[in-house]
Amino acid sequence: MDNAWLVPLSMLLGGVFGAGVVVLVITAERTARAADVAERTLPDGVAAVIATMHNPAVVVDPSNTVVAASPQALTVGLVVRRKLVHAELVDLVDRVRRSGEMGSEDLELPRGRSGELVGYLSFRAAQLGNRYVLVTADDLTESRRIDEVRRDFVANISHELKTPIGAIGLLAETLVVAADDPDHVKKFAGQLITESERLGALTKDIIELSRLQSVDTLESSEETSVDKIVQAAVDANEVVARAREIEIVRAKRSKLRVMGDPGLLQVAVSNLIANAVKYSPDHTRVGVGVRSTKGFVEIAVTDQGVGIPEADLDRVFERFYRVDPARSRATGGTGLGLAIVKHVVGNHGGDVRVWSQPGKGSTFTIRLPEADPELTTALEEQLEEQPS
Repeated sequence: MDNAWLVPLSMLLGGVFGAGVVVLVITAERTARAADVAERTLPDGVAAVIATMHNPAVVVDPSNTVVAASPQALTVGLVVRRKLVHAELVDLVDRVRRSGEMGSEDLELPRGRSGELVGYLSFRAAQLGNRYVLVTADDLTESRRIDEVRRDFVANISHELKTPIGAIGLLAETLVVAADDPDHVKKFAGQLITESERLGALTKDIIELSRLQSVDTLESSEETSVDKIVQAAVDANEVVARAREIEIVRAKRSKLRVMGDPGLLQVAVSNLIANAVKYSPDHTRVGVGVRSTKGFVEIAVTDQGVGIPEADLDRVFERFYRVDPARSRATGGTGLGLAIVKHVVGNHGGDVRVWSQPGKGSTFTIRLPEADPELTTALEEQLEEQPS
């Protein structure tokens, strides 16, 4: 072979070989980068599962950056700008990463950005592959609240029952001692009747409230006239109001109708009127108005009474809560009337609101879904067509 071809051939072979080496190096680098990216990517389906979870859940990478989070985790304020907000959670994640074992911890944490509300959450953390840590939580806030309410309810019942029971026992003993004094017997017998009536009213309200919290509260739901409910509630309070020369003024007939238990709805409206009369000065008025607005029926009870301080407005519907305990007991209140109203209205798909100013009176407004005549007629026709 002519030596003249050797140099170009060797250069060509060298170029081909060199290019091959370069290609191999570039390919290796790209493969390594792809592997690295793949390693940083969550396993298939994990992100989708996290996104559909109802409980708080997050996945964090080695830098504790949140790479996936459920909507509830964002709602309760566990994550801000892809970082865990609470140091306690970061410590839990680091502990699991070091030990390689599952960890758990119950924490009481501020909820949301305001930090005013406190949540009770039970966290569990476990490794997800080699790089990630999965953190899930059960929100125990509501169950803790219910437990606290139940404990408070039992404690309050014990306290409220103890007062009239103790008074009845003491008055009975006094009657025995004063048996020979007719005037004292008459006086103590009257007090005994008052305390027994208070005990009876309290027992009745406790039973009523317990019934309202059962699942079968609205077994007898039917379409009913709002005018009849209001009139029955007014009639139930007329005697007490007249005794103090308080005039109950009701609006004109509305012909509005709602679906529900007429008896329970009457109890709710009657309790509002009774409260208005109870806390109103003599020779004043209590107004009862009815109107329809945006598919709801509103029943408003307005008084010219002492009013409620703003700080107490959010608590007046709590069981046994009294703005003025001494005045409430003097008027025979059980502290359960407004709690019963709230439960009745809530079980009928409505709500109850209050406006008040000290010295100017209060307005309590019940809002109930207005009955749809077309839907009611269709339902009645379906029931009639069913075989008996």
